[in-house]
Amino acid sequence: MVMSVPVELERPEIEEDVRPGQPWLTIVWNDPVNLMSYVTYVFQTVFGYSKRKAHQLMLDVHYKGKAVVSRGSREEMERHVSTLHEYGLWATLQQDT
Repeated sequence: MVMSVPVELERPEIEEDVRPGQPWLTIVWNDPVNLMSYVTYVFQTVFGYSKRKAHQLMLDVHYKGKAVVSRGSREEMERHVSTLHEYGLWATLQQDT
């Protein structure tokens, strides 16, 4: 009988400091599930990035653990996070400091 053990991921603690006029960020975090080529594809599809830019962002996610993939209004970043979740990526938003 083979038993699988769930993988625990550290979730970043993000304090929400709402200041008007400050742009918001969409951050994609590294995960043990998605292939690097798939992450590159998602960045190209969702954001319209060139293959080169999407690949560089994917490398940041992979090696640095995260990458800021978009900046803008809170509502727009909430939509980006939701879309990235639909593609199976681990994404969050936070206000730019």
